[in-house]
Amino acid sequence: MSDTILKLDGLSKIYESKSVQVRALNHVGFEVREGETIGIVGESGCGKTTLGRCIVRAVNASSGSVLYRAADGNEYDIQKIDKKKMKKIRSEIQMIFQDPFSSLDPRMTVFDIISEPLKANVKLSKEELRSRVADMAKRVGLNPSYLSRYPHAFSGGQRQRIGIARALVLYPRLIVCDEPVSALDVSVQAQVLNLLKDLQSEFKLTYLFIGHDLSVIEYISDKVGVMYLGKMVEFAPAGMLYEKPLHPYTEALLSAVPHADPETKGDRIALEGEIPNPANPPRGCFFHTRCRYCMDKCRTEEVELTERESGHFVACHRAEELSLQGIAPSK
Repeated sequence: MSDTILKLDGLSKIYESKSVQVRALNHVGFEVREGETIGIVGESGCGKTTLGRCIVRAVNASSGSVLYRAADGNEYDIQKIDKKKMKKIRSEIQMIFQDPFSSLDPRMTVFDIISEPLKANVKLSKEELRSRVADMAKRVGLNPSYLSRYPHAFSGGQRQRIGIARALVLYPRLIVCDEPVSALDVSVQAQVLNLLKDLQSEFKLTYLFIGHDLSVIEYISDKVGVMYLGKMVEFAPAGMLYEKPLHPYTEALLSAVPHADPETKGDRIALEGEIPNPANPPRGCFFHTRCRYCMDKCRTEEVELTERESGHFVACHRAEELSLQGIAPSK
């Protein structure tokens, strides 16, 4: 895997009940290089959060593999190793949750919240524990004098900083960020995003960043994956994907990105047609029921994620012949 820290291959997750099966993930696969940020974007219900939870093994995948290259140089399939080995790896893979209000225990002080991972994984004296927690609080912009307070005493942005400190206190290598700024005000979003970038540089972190806001995804990501109904439909370097999308769904998402100039009017693409039921997805390309470029082949033949250009993967029958509209990268 050389400098590849994470590799997903054919990852699928099926949620079952007595009468229905929902395929939340459908043979998802991509690679993450050490030190880079992969942005994952798509509408609600496309499988983004399930993907993140499978990577940290908060849920078990139905099939496929999540290959992780640990700090010791060995490669592990996170979905198959036993609990003893998984406990060692958990200190290297952490998660930042979406809602800073529900992800923190209201009965625990800030010190208890941040120190909990340390107590579970590392043997430290009381002085060492307090010193490490205070140091991490400073690094994320929290006053160490606040460690004895409870989560209700903080704003949303401060609570998210507590969550970030909890994720970083073990000095992990890979962090799954599950929409970490979507519940915050825009001005606070910018502060948290800049903090995440600074921490990535300081600790040499690798991020898998899940989000809805394409402007946020563009700002923080090196590469971007677009998901639709459990499938990865496009995956490319951020600048390439934003400027020259190859999938009609990506084009529609980009058309909804607001312009900085209020006098500039974009041609927003309104998706029409039937929204598929994830428990009963359509034949052929899953997106064909809403695609304005659909042809007969799209309705009957499945399409695999294929590399059309160097580093640019897409799952579309017409990717080579379509000329889709993107947006100029802001970076």
